[in-house]
Amino acid sequence: MKKIKINSTRDGQVQPALFYVPASSAGAPVPLVVALHYWSGNYKSPPVRQYYAQCRRRRWALIHPHFRGQNIRPEACASDLAVQDVLDAVACACQNARIDRKRIYLVGASGGGHMTLMMAAKAPKLWAAASAWVPISDLAAWHAETKSAGRDYFIKLENICGGPPGASTQVDKQYRKRSPLFHLHKARGLAIDINAGIHDGHTGSVPISHSLLAFNILAKANGKAEKMLTGEQIAFMTTKRAMPPRLAKRKQDEPDRKHKILFRRKAGPARVTIFKGGHVIAVKDAFDWLATKSRR
Repeated sequence: MKKIKINSTRDGQVQPALFYVPASSAGAPVPLVVALHYWSGNYKSPPVRQYYAQCRRRRWALIHPHFRGQNIRPEACASDLAVQDVLDAVACACQNARIDRKRIYLVGASGGGHMTLMMAAKAPKLWAAASAWVPISDLAAWHAETKSAGRDYFIKLENICGGPPGASTQVDKQYRKRSPLFHLHKARGLAIDINAGIHDGHTGSVPISHSLLAFNILAKANGKAEKMLTGEQIAFMTTKRAMPPRLAKRKQDEPDRKHKILFRRKAGPARVTIFKGGHVIAVKDAFDWLATKSRR
């Protein structure tokens, strides 16, 4: 990987990124992974090394953009500037390497999962597929959850959005604007992979309801409303860290996965997986799924 600098096409600010292009004697176009850092991270933060290792093994290109760094101020956290930074990173990669435009992938965990879902909604025709792990999908809900749990993310959200939810109409607009839940319907038809550990929200910072509610939006958008989970099912899984009896019977086995699958459901090209674990990403599993996808 090497550090590069990208001029924002929105405000002209220079945004750093890490960029890797595999050597190829044939010069054939290669897939591109756009990996997005976590909530309190930046372009140098882990798991970029894991993404890099997978790209080296598969001979894929990788770009890991900064998109305004930590989510602690209005310029970050799925702002118009941050969204454009990711799009500028893709354009930069395509200008400086032979990229297979039908295989441009998104991946990220936690805050990176949040931004993965947001970018899937903002530019659905650009991506071949998006893999979001333990994502935040509703910032107003997460404000209440983190405040109740004594985690300081709610303070960061107030700095980003101008105050707590309900403080004003403008503040509430900011929470909604930056929450993938209210935009994901635009990602209809895109292959989206959402993964969450059953213990997240208890031993981690993001309740699995964020993943399940995001899946419901995609199921409805893809014309598969019958695949939506009920509010009772979501509440049971989120609070009890277990599957409702009816859902527990529908087991799926994927022996090569790092974590045991407790529940999986598909709705058109979208799927959600609840696994035995917490607030983590299994990078190889994400890449294995992405490798099966190509944009039509």
